[in-house]
Amino acid sequence: MPKIVSPQVEFSELLRQVKQVTPEIFDQEGQFLNLLEGRWQEPGKPQAFTSPIDGSVIGYLPMLDRATASRAVKGAHHEAVDWGRVDLDERKQRVQDCLDQLRTHVELIGKLLMWEIGKTYKLGFTDIDRCIDGVQWYVDNIEEMLGRREPLGVVSNIASWNYPMSVLMHAVLVQVLCGNAAVAKTPTDGGFISLSVAFAIARRCGLPVTLVSGSGGELSEVLVKDQAIECLSFVGGRYNGRNIADALSSVHKRYMLEMEGVNTYGIWNFSDWDSLGDQLKKGYDYGKQRCTAYVRFVVERHLFPQFLETYWSAISSLKVGNPTLVDNPTDKLPDLAFGPVINRRQAEDLDRLYADALKTGATPIYEGKLDDSLFLPGQDRSAYRAPRALVNLPRQSELYFKEPFGPIDSIVLVDRVEELVGEMNISNGALVAAIASDDQKWAQRTAKEVRAFKVGINKLRSRGDREEVFGGLGESWKGAFVGGKLLVEAVTQGAPTELVLGNYEDSLLLPEKI
Repeated sequence: MPKIVSPQVEFSELLRQVKQVTPEIFDQEGQFLNLLEGRWQEPGKPQAFTSPIDGSVIGYLPMLDRATASRAVKGAHHEAVDWGRVDLDERKQRVQDCLDQLRTHVELIGKLLMWEIGKTYKLGFTDIDRCIDGVQWYVDNIEEMLGRREPLGVVSNIASWNYPMSVLMHAVLVQVLCGNAAVAKTPTDGGFISLSVAFAIARRCGLPVTLVSGSGGELSEVLVKDQAIECLSFVGGRYNGRNIADALSSVHKRYMLEMEGVNTYGIWNFSDWDSLGDQLKKGYDYGKQRCTAYVRFVVERHLFPQFLETYWSAISSLKVGNPTLVDNPTDKLPDLAFGPVINRRQAEDLDRLYADALKTGATPIYEGKLDDSLFLPGQDRSAYRAPRALVNLPRQSELYFKEPFGPIDSIVLVDRVEELVGEMNISNGALVAAIASDDQKWAQRTAKEVRAFKVGINKLRSRGDREEVFGGLGESWKGAFVGGKLLVEAVTQGAPTELVLGNYEDSLLLPEKI
């Protein structure tokens, strides 16, 4: 018997719940609205949104033009003046109220994330849970971190689609907790329905939040350069990040620009292959569509046979398929390694990068296959790709210097420590890296030569949350660092002469402990 979509996550039922929980986010025709000037309005120019799960249209993005986005920023500016005068205890209470209400809708939001951005059941819930738990930590600790600091005003947020709750919504709630008004652009590649639900709840709690949809080309001029914007938080690719950095070079705004780099894992004088196998499987969470995914393995040449055996065993055990399918209506949802990548375009770009690597001389060592039993018969699979891996990736390959943002790994073999370090620093800065070695003292010493903000020793390093700081070196990050007290400092103003830690064009101001 073929599988069926689980009644637990059937999209029409989820949409019915959304309309029941947050009816204000729809107009009378059932179209989604934007949130600006304190109310849900402006359906904009509806743009069909296709789910990566099965290629079905699940909603229409309410795309705005530049003039309407300018109105939204102006409205946020008016709100920021009044909100900045609200007592911290009341701000805490309103954010706490928002968190309490979000907790009652975790199930709905987690399941929406499956359809919107292709997360598995487990990862959808992890995203919303990390958002709520992380902001709760700030509510509980804000007095000591904030002290006598003052809010900046309006903070603009442009973030990628992969973590709409634990990155974007989390940042917005901390920003308003600190006394700012927050404007966020919905990622056009996914997350607008779940974000609309969360922002509707925040708005009901009296929080000064604004949510707008639109193309980057149309809205970035306003959301980056408008005089009312005092701070910009950006998460995305290097190309857009560099353009934004150039746009900010002539104005004095606080900014945090998180961009990708090639996160590398170096392996030298190593023997704990079982541990590495577990890390390899964990590293495939969400199909490596994470800014902290490890996509390049730099391996001491004589260790390659053991590495290859470990890699093949770990990756061949991963299940990739439609995360909504079950055999029977009452079955639990499947425990998959990952589902689709974000959309057909991204999947095709992965194919292009892979083909280019082969054409320029790379050698394929693993090409996974999709299992028909993990899909509906005849369903659209255009966004699904199994893991692939290459060795001997030549420098003329585009993939050599680029993060694929999907399930393609590359392995580089080296003979000297100097080569290992050089290959690990190939992208001029990264968010995370790791070194595996039986000699921990050597690994810790060598880690200091790696241009990554965080370097794990015999383990993966992640972004972290709560008190853990986060940033990047080189071209992977520009502006103020975030996380813990640093996130509060990034969106508030202290003494006029205060230095905000970060990676700037003319200086690198690192925290004492990372």
